[in-house]
Amino acid sequence: MGTISQKEILLDDFKISNDGPIVLIGGPCVIEGEEHAISMATRISGIAEEFGFPYIFKSSFDKANRTSIKSYRGPGFDEGLRILEKVKREVGVPVLSDVHEIGQVKRAAEVLDILQIPAFLCRQTDLVVDVAKANTIVNVKKGQFLAPWDMKNVVEKIESQGNSRIMLTERGASFGYNNLVVDMRSLAIMRGFGYPVVMDATHAVQLPGGMGCTTGGQSEFVPCLASAAASIGIAGLFMEIHDEPGKAKCDGTNMIDLEALRKILERVKKIDSIVKQK
Repeated sequence: MGTISQKEILLDDFKISNDGPIVLIGGPCVIEGEEHAISMATRISGIAEEFGFPYIFKSSFDKANRTSIKSYRGPGFDEGLRILEKVKREVGVPVLSDVHEIGQVKRAAEVLDILQIPAFLCRQTDLVVDVAKANTIVNVKKGQFLAPWDMKNVVEKIESQGNSRIMLTERGASFGYNNLVVDMRSLAIMRGFGYPVVMDATHAVQLPGGMGCTTGGQSEFVPCLASAAASIGIAGLFMEIHDEPGKAKCDGTNMIDLEALRKILERVKKIDSIVKQK
């Protein structure tokens, strides 16, 4: 693992690399309105800066894979991009969101600094290739159904379009019904591809469909997974964050609040510094 040359991705004034300081990617699961998105980006950015983490705001304009037809999906494509563009401009942070269809890619790439391919779509070749062609940074969530070494095929699809600005995110693997488990070997294996690896510590504690019409979660284990991942040497930590998780319109049971974020970042910073000290 240590002998593999690790690529760096430049974003604004910081680098994303498995050998560099951990970057924080975080925000509400789904956009819940302009005012809330700007408030969360501002508050999370301040906490990230306090602990020395470069920060990327994440929130979805559409959650296309919700459990129930009745679940809140977000403000939609056009309104969501407008809000993300305003967050980027007013708060001064890079922004990341998911794309689900080829028709979304071109317009999304005009706003987003990172285009994210959701886990359930990571093997959709046409979507992966079209996102790669946009020539922006691509973050691919590893499917719950994939072994980590299978992500090499996804990497090669993106590379085939001349795009080497690739990030790979671990978010747990299916473990029986309504449960996920994280195999920490996955981070080391994907790190072996040479591209920045991210740990999604909040989706990894989901209980998919575990509440019948909604997904459950065990947010109390987020600090454990974040700390364990940091010990391996990763590029980024992905966490969905909300000021009031109990009132969140999506994934409230696995999101963390701002006070928990402070404690996690303080601990992860110490681990990351030890792992990456020269």
